[in-house]
Amino acid sequence: MFKALIIDDESKARNALKNVLKKHCENIQVVDEADCVKAGVEKIENLNPDVIFLDVQMPDGTGFDLLEQLPEINFKIIFVSAYDKFAIQAFKFSAIDYILKPVEPEQLIEACSRLSEDDKYSEINKKLEVLLTNRNSFEKITLPTIDGIIFVKIKEITRCESDNNYTNIFLNNGDKIIVSKTLKEYDEMLTPFNFFRIHKSHLINLTYLERYKKGEGGYVIMEDGAELEVSRRRKEDFLASLK
Repeated sequence: MFKALIIDDESKARNALKNVLKKHCENIQVVDEADCVKAGVEKIENLNPDVIFLDVQMPDGTGFDLLEQLPEINFKIIFVSAYDKFAIQAFKFSAIDYILKPVEPEQLIEACSRLSEDDKYSEINKKLEVLLTNRNSFEKITLPTIDGIIFVKIKEITRCESDNNYTNIFLNNGDKIIVSKTLKEYDEMLTPFNFFRIHKSHLINLTYLERYKKGEGGYVIMEDGAELEVSRRRKEDFLASLK
């Protein structure tokens, strides 16, 4: 059983979340709630919850502000947010769980089911570090591997290569990291940061593109010497992105 604290300035949102938790998540016991950052900090320190459901925007600050006021994070966190493209992108990059308002049971059940995973608090703190670093501008990304979690700067990624349900991430120091996520997920996250999907199997950082060789689709040669095929249907958009 996980002791839970709900921190949200909207009473309707708190009640809705409590109702869904009571009905669908038997492993969660809501022990209290708070309606602002200040009260949230006090109740975390007094109640020592196992997990907090944390709103992003509140009258006296944000959920991020609350976390920065705590001397240590020794609990798990699920953010509860109205749709905010920037915030959601930040959650994805840091691999921290979030659910959208209005809360859907399926989304909540999925997030709560991951609470039993043996995340070390040191890893939770590293994820939060990535989240807070990316709050104003995206610099780091969390990479889940078989052995744990690796944190890298986005600008250090040269390319990503599909390997069925895994992705090989290549770094500018020559390292390769095998990540337990699909290339599609990294395509969605990294395309706004000067990455381009040249092929169903390849996503490249254009910063590390050395040259393009003409052909039916053509090929690119990266700074690390990798020669990668450009698919015929992506060729036109790819060449346009280089102008």
